[in-house]
Amino acid sequence: MLTLAIIKPDALAAGRAGKILSRLEEAGFTLRAARLVRLGTADAEAFYEVHRARPFFRPLVSFMTSGPCLPMALEREDAVRALREVIGATDPKEAAPGTVRALYAESKERNAIHASDSEENAKREVAFFFPDSAPV
Repeated sequence: MLTLAIIKPDALAAGRAGKILSRLEEAGFTLRAARLVRLGTADAEAFYEVHRARPFFRPLVSFMTSGPCLPMALEREDAVRALREVIGATDPKEAAPGTVRALYAESKERNAIHASDSEENAKREVAFFFPDSAPV
């Protein structure tokens, strides 16, 4: 099964992409696709459309367009659940020790990595960045 992760602008700017990818590979994920992108406002709004009504939508779009990010299609059995476990809670203060966010996130808003939260969203999100990818 495929899922999507995005190493966010804060982690890329801090030089943590390699460490994060290494942690994901250690957790049994295989990298199937990756590309360095700088999201424009329209793309960030489209990607995070599900959050449009939430108060953090505008700040999230602004943050995600502030620098390059690294979307990745990752494969592993039970990929969505496993990735959410490996990255930890959104707020790094609440993330379990050893998780990506506990290790590399700056704050709840600048939390180093995005991960799909359901199989349905994983399919949509992988297709958003990798439209020519094999079906999830």
